[in-house]
Amino acid sequence: MNTRIQSLMGIARRAGKIASGEAEVEAMLKKRKGFLLIIAEDAHGAQKKYDKWASDIKLPVFITGTKMEIGHSIGLSPRSAVLILDQGFAKAILLARS
Repeated sequence: MNTRIQSLMGIARRAGKIASGEAEVEAMLKKRKGFLLIIAEDAHGAQKKYDKWASDIKLPVFITGTKMEIGHSIGLSPRSAVLILDQGFAKAILLARS
């Protein structure tokens, strides 16, 4: 995971524009909220769980980094999934992935 994506995720968390952890992510997906779902490469269970759900609501999925890297990026313990709740942050992260 590149440092630009890590910093954008951290800024989004401080702005209150993310949902992290399974319970929060599931709650927001049920409400059809969010613009980008980021899943850790080493979270195969989460990939399997959220892939179909995300495709049903046409939500882009970005698989990157490890649970530890994602957790560190947002200043929390290791996380398998993070849902970006702001369209601007989602676009910026997708642009930064190349």
